[in-house]
Amino acid sequence: GLVCPSRTISLPPTLFFFAETLMDSRWATTELAWSTFPESGWEEVSGYDDSMSPIRTYQVCNVRQPNQNNWLRTDFIPRKGVLRVYVELKFSVRDCASIPNIPGSCKETFNLFYYESDGDTATDSSPLWRENPYVKVDTIAPDESFSLLEAGRINTKVRSFGPLSRAGFYLAFQDLGACMSLISVRVFFKKCSTSIANFAVFPETATGAEATSLVIAPGACVSNAMEVSVPLKLYCNGDGEWMVPVGSCTCVAGFEPSLLKRQDLLLSFVYSDSE
Repeated sequence: GLVCPSRTISLPPTLFFFAETLMDSRWATTELAWSTFPESGWEEVSGYDDSMSPIRTYQVCNVRQPNQNNWLRTDFIPRKGVLRVYVELKFSVRDCASIPNIPGSCKETFNLFYYESDGDTATDSSPLWRENPYVKVDTIAPDESFSLLEAGRINTKVRSFGPLSRAGFYLAFQDLGACMSLISVRVFFKKCSTSIANFAVFPETATGAEATSLVIAPGACVSNAMEVSVPLKLYCNGDGEWMVPVGSCTCVAGFEPSLLKRQDLLLSFVYSDSE
């Protein structure tokens, strides 16, 4: 018989999520040249990531001077209509106890901030280098610090924030007296990929403003199929996973479902990234 060209694909399993990167410091082929304040604080240096690929990193180690307040700000990051973004940080921190003859002001943490803007308008003096106007996301602490005798242990932390509403944003990092290296910064968002369920196709959908948000994606019947129950919709959760579909389509008269289910299933597990 004739084939109803719908892929009878089950929804992707929950262990997959789909991400798209907005910014990754490891993409830089020349200096990052991010903004710093004061000049005696963060310094850009060439380094290597955990796979020994050359990258641009930032480090600061003013542990012998008290009252440190060193800021580092990324370039402007367009948000592309996304409501919630995730920041993956890779960094190493020196163990204060392993550094001789330093004051008690030595730190093993740093602070992550963001600042929303309708354009790339930041300057050396604006926004002011402080919390409010910058919005604090979290204090970032390492799982393990390192002493002089061992190689720097790379920590990885992921934080998220939202809802975002303006054209884009900057990230900022505040050091209050640590000896550390910021190895890489990656900004991404999660999304539910284009999917087919119940003979309906649902478009790629970015996740909502909160980790608990459900975003409705409207569906449309595949070719040679018709609606049998409406509305056609699928919910995209905060982890980029599709939830239970609502509504369905069926093949129109004279067509029947394709039997190529196994082959079609393989087509649904596609990792999507802008890299």
